[in-house]
Amino acid sequence: MAKRKRLAVPDPSQIAAPETKAMDIPIGYAPDHMKRRAPIADVAGQAATTAALETVAGEMQAAREEGRLVQKIPLDAVDAAHMIRDRITIDPEEMATLEASLLARGQQTPIEVVETTPGRYGLISGWRRISALRSLAQRGEGPGNVLALIRKPDTASDAYIAMVEENEIRVGLSYFERASIVAGSVREGVFRNEKEALNSLFAAASRAKRSKIKSFLPVVETLGAYVRHPSALTERLGLAVSTRLQAEPDWGKRLYNRLRKADPATPEDEAALIQKALEGGSYSKKVGQGAAKPAPTIPASPITVSRSKGTLRLSGPAVTEDLMDAVEALVRDWKT
Repeated sequence: MAKRKRLAVPDPSQIAAPETKAMDIPIGYAPDHMKRRAPIADVAGQAATTAALETVAGEMQAAREEGRLVQKIPLDAVDAAHMIRDRITIDPEEMATLEASLLARGQQTPIEVVETTPGRYGLISGWRRISALRSLAQRGEGPGNVLALIRKPDTASDAYIAMVEENEIRVGLSYFERASIVAGSVREGVFRNEKEALNSLFAAASRAKRSKIKSFLPVVETLGAYVRHPSALTERLGLAVSTRLQAEPDWGKRLYNRLRKADPATPEDEAALIQKALEGGSYSKKVGQGAAKPAPTIPASPITVSRSKGTLRLSGPAVTEDLMDAVEALVRDWKT
């Protein structure tokens, strides 16, 4: 039978301290040199990053192509005369306010342009903003660039519609300016005729409003070249001029010559001249220089008005198709 060996108890002084093992590290903690990522995790992370970057790049390219990306372009690269403008004049006080806002807060709303040649652009909307920025740049008070959305309108008519819509929303145009862009867009061949231009440019307007714009077309055609202050032609005064022009074409030539020779310096002077012409009186340049300014009123016109219970009748040479359309639209939109 094999002899068993007796085991002796070791001397504690001869036993070395045990080395630190991984299991001696507190649970939930691992030194950097012990951290390892599986190769498949690295590959998956890189693939996800690449896919995210490709998605962002694709969205940016789509936004650029669709004209949704705001870009900074040089002021000198924008042709503000690319299209006939619907806004004819700008109030100096409004421009001063706009310039002060641009200096204080920067450009908050981009303009809209169309690329005509590589690096060159035609203005669609934002004429007031780019005019103010150029004025500031000339004085060394503003940047030499402008924030813009580069649009790609399918047709010229789409560009004109965008311009009109922007101005109608931001700062309403006068009826003279509205009629001017209708006539101008037809003259440029953007629309086939005034009716198409009117219904396209002001599609969102009421029928009564379109009828009034249509009534201003004879005023634009006859006096357009010498109306310096469209704001002087209020709705009421302009409609009176339109009625008179259609009833007496020769009167329009006389008024045209008066405007050309007098060249009124202010809207008040221009309104006074037109009012005097309607009343058959003479015009003095002293109006607007301290003299009382007569309020525009609709003068007596070759229209006979008769009424009875439930009936109102208009007759006479001045009762034109345009006037009848305007009255019909007014009655239709009337709210009792």
